[in-house]
Amino acid sequence: MSDRRTHHSPVKFSPEKFDAHEGGTDPARVSEAAHLAAQALVSRGRESADPVVHDRLVRLTDEQGLEGIAEMWAQAPAVSLPGALWRLYALRAAARKDPYRMGRWFAAGKQTAQVSNVVAGVADPPGAEEICEVADAILSGAFDGEFDVALERSAAFCRVIATGQERTLDISSLGVRDPWRRIPRLIRTAEELESAAAAWRRGALE
Repeated sequence: MSDRRTHHSPVKFSPEKFDAHEGGTDPARVSEAAHLAAQALVSRGRESADPVVHDRLVRLTDEQGLEGIAEMWAQAPAVSLPGALWRLYALRAAARKDPYRMGRWFAAGKQTAQVSNVVAGVADPPGAEEICEVADAILSGAFDGEFDVALERSAAFCRVIATGQERTLDISSLGVRDPWRRIPRLIRTAEELESAAAAWRRGALE
């Protein structure tokens, strides 16, 4: 299996927006640029043993925001390297944008989605600090760990959050706008991440 992969950077989305962004222009050229950028980014991270490099890659969007790469990566196929990286960065951005509500949703969903809770690896109790820590750890794992494991942890996180959102619809402070559309989209994001992980293990995530 080749480790020569790379990634780019996404927008400062709210939790409700992170799985629903659409954007992009000039499909052929954008697709080529997206794949090259993704391959270069992952290669840089996975070929370096320097934790400073990994930290900079994880925090790439803290300085640039997600908007800079949204037009390239948001339109990439879900089961592709740029598509998978887009979802990892967007998830981290959403978690850090509103860690309090993410923590409440995770707490509400973790008992029902117990397997996903274990895979996601969020400390108990899942407060705002723990949510930020696991979001960083999942993305970091794409560069200093097993890439497929990072994707599966991200998928598990999405499943627990979706379950928590469904269980807290009657709590106004935790309400999700248009939940009957957004919650299924979050679950679909989890499925896409799982498919990307399987493709990586086959050496077919490009």
